[in-house]
Amino acid sequence: LILSDALNHTSIVNGCRAAYAKVKPFKHNDEKDLEEKLISAISEGRPSKDGSFTPWTKIIVVVEGIYSMEGEVCRLREIVDVAKKYKAYMYVDEAHSIGALGKTGRGVCEHTGVNHDEIDVLMGTFSKSFGGMGGYIAASKEVIDYVRSTSPGCLYTCSLSPTVATQILTAFHIITGDDGTDLGKRKLERIKSNSNYFRTELRRMGLTVLGDKDSPVIPMMLYNGPKIAAFSRECYDRGIAAVVVGYPAVPVYGGRVRFCISAGHEPADLKDAIKKIKDICKILNLRYQRSMFG
Repeated sequence: LILSDALNHTSIVNGCRAAYAKVKPFKHNDEKDLEEKLISAISEGRPSKDGSFTPWTKIIVVVEGIYSMEGEVCRLREIVDVAKKYKAYMYVDEAHSIGALGKTGRGVCEHTGVNHDEIDVLMGTFSKSFGGMGGYIAASKEVIDYVRSTSPGCLYTCSLSPTVATQILTAFHIITGDDGTDLGKRKLERIKSNSNYFRTELRRMGLTVLGDKDSPVIPMMLYNGPKIAAFSRECYDRGIAAVVVGYPAVPVYGGRVRFCISAGHEPADLKDAIKKIKDICKILNLRYQRSMFG
C-alpha cells in the first residue's frame, strides 16, 4: 500500500501506478489525515475475495521535500513521526530541496530536523542544485541492489558521462565546503535571501503567491486559462524565462506561473524582473489580492 501526498507531482503518481500497488492519497501536508489513513489501512487490511482479513505486506508513505507546484516545504518531522509510529516506510523525493534547504544544503531532512536514518528511501535529482543530469537514490544496500538489478533506468540506459559526473562532484564539494572556500555557504545564504526577497515583492504587489519561507520555488496564481499563455508571451517579450503551468498538471482553474530562484541571480536581476512583472500584472489584471478583478 502506498499512501501518497495528494499534491505529489506527476512523476511520483506515474511511478506509483507502475508499481501496481494500491495507492491511497492523504490530504496535502496533513499528518492527522495520514494517521487516520494508516489506522484504517492497518485495521481493515488489504481487500480479499473471500472477505478474510489479510494485512498489508508493506505500507509506504511518499512525500516531496518541496512541492514543485506549491513551493511548500514538507512537514517532514510530523509526517515521519506518524509513519514510524505505525511502522510504515518513508519515501522522500527532494528534487527541489537538496542543495537549497538546510543550514549546510543537505535538504529537507536538515531543514526540518529529521535524521537521514529515519528515511527509508531518499531520492533526488542532479539537474537542479548540482547543474548536471540524472539523479540518485539513497537507501539500504538491500534496496539499492534490488533497484540496480530490476530498474529499467539502470538496466537499459547509459551511465553518466565523466563530464557530468565531475560537474556533480564539484558541486558537492562546493556545497559542503570541501573545496576549501566559503562559496557554498555564501550560495546557500544567497538563494534563501533571493527567494524571500522575490516572494515578498510579489506579495507586496497584491499578487496571489504560494509557498513557504526559504523555498526557491515560487508559484504565482494566474487562474484564468487564457492568461496563462498571455503571461508567458509577455514575459518572453521582456526577456524573462518563467514556466507557466496549466491543466492537467494543475486543476482547470489553478493555472499559475512558477518562478525558480537561483543563487546566481544578482539583486539587480531580481529588481529588474520585479519591475517587468509588475507591468505585466497591470496589463493582465492579476493583482487578485487587491481586487477580485485583478
